Amino acid sequence: MTLQLTKKHSFDMVFDSQKVYRLILEAMSSPARIVQINEYADKLYGDYPALLAVAMTLLDNEVSFHVCGNQPFADEIASLTLAKKADIENADFIFTNNPNVIECAIENAKYGTLADPHKSATVIIQNDGKPNCRLTLSGPGINGQIEVAATQLVKDAVAMRDAQQYEYPLGIDLLFISGDGELLAIPRLTRMVE
Repeated sequence: MTLQLTKKHSFDMVFDSQKVYRLILEAMSSPARIVQINEYADKLYGDYPALLAVAMTLLDNEVSFHVCGNQPFADEIASLTLAKKADIENADFIFTNNPNVIECAIENAKYGTLADPHKSATVIIQNDGKPNCRLTLSGPGINGQIEVAATQLVKDAVAMRDAQQYEYPLGIDLLFISGDGELLAIPRLTRMVE
């Protein structure tokens, strides 16, 4: 009798993570463009496969992360990526699937220094629900202004981040991911126009 090992996830840490990374870069370079990562998220199991696909793409043993209020998900990320858990104030990446803690995540995320503005956090937010409002954005990668359909959660989170009034070029990047694998990026220098 031979034992046969089966894998829980079929997500390829090399090829699939490269494809997801390219999609994240596309979303970051073209704010308001929604990209689909569901093809890769579908290769993962659990309650938050799209968040996990992003975690497995962006995290490794050189970076730190924090998950707001979901210890089992934090443990799963740590075991799959070997990234270090950190306090919210020191984490390179902050994950949340609870809309009630988004304000805490944004207010406590590190936003870089004038010498090292790139040493800021990326806040990755589960964004379920259908778009029900419009969001007007301006900043790098946008010719003038652009309008995008968004959920109220996205609009509120961007408003919370903009209310922090970071000194240029400081700030935090926001990634919004739906359970269907739609990813929307709002980079740190992109602002909401009232």
